[in-house]
Amino acid sequence: MPDDTAVTADTALPVRPEVLLATCAALPGGEEWTGTHLLVPALEAVGLRARWVVWDDADVDWSQGVVAVRSTWDYETRREEFLSWAHRLPWLLNSASTFTWNTDKAYLPLLEQAGAAVVPTLLVSDESALPAAIAEVSPAEAPRAVVKPRVGAGGRGVVVFDGLDGGPSGLDEAELGPGPWVVQPLVDSIRTEGETSVFVLDGEVVSQARKVPAGDEIRVHQQYGGSTVAAEVTAEAAEVALAAVAAAESLLGERLDYARVDQMRLADGRLAVSELEVTEPSLYLDVLPGNATAFAALVARRVADAAQH
Repeated sequence: MPDDTAVTADTALPVRPEVLLATCAALPGGEEWTGTHLLVPALEAVGLRARWVVWDDADVDWSQGVVAVRSTWDYETRREEFLSWAHRLPWLLNSASTFTWNTDKAYLPLLEQAGAAVVPTLLVSDESALPAAIAEVSPAEAPRAVVKPRVGAGGRGVVVFDGLDGGPSGLDEAELGPGPWVVQPLVDSIRTEGETSVFVLDGEVVSQARKVPAGDEIRVHQQYGGSTVAAEVTAEAAEVALAAVAAAESLLGERLDYARVDQMRLADGRLAVSELEVTEPSLYLDVLPGNATAFAALVARRVADAAQH
């Protein structure tokens, strides 16, 4: 019989494994409103079986599959449990150590130190230190800043400090949740130009999207009224994205399989990284269906690489 296993340092895995698309219990089929129904057919088109599985389902056998984390959007309140699970997986796109680094927004100042253009970011652990941090990132005449939990997803826990009462639900200063936090300037272009997302798969820029908030919001997520449209890849945004991925790889000492590089335009006109999503970024397949094909090709290459070693 032909040999049908590829051997890693500590386990044997099938050359043509099942691709396990990890999600959370609240989204058993992935974030279906964003076109994730395209992902399984795209993987099957390159000869790979695939299915959605819930990351904390005790009945899933993770030993014979390559795991692609897609929509594990409950990790923010269970981070240690999530990371422990990731570290136990024998075969994972990106890595558990990458997830450890990326699920705490403390990575942003490190990314800037490594040479990437990043929205100015301060780390704050004590609420008493917030006023000074807000003042540091704000114009002297008008304190305006965004405070986010260091571990957070989906725009939850984001608060705008602008000295004004009211605003969209969840953005009022009175809604500040427990720390630690990151503090960033309130970038005015979020309400005009929006946020740019560039997808880098296997080291190549494959697509770009533009996300805009609704009304007085600054959060571009659909659940807050935001919208996402496909955009032509620009040289400027691609350069920022590739530099961010290169900086992250330098810090981590390993290659990133996939990344979504979110960017905003600063007051000085430069694009800068607002988030580097390398754990569980949405692929925006509803507006960028080609991302399914590109992602499937990435997985197929990784499977082929494993079969040769």
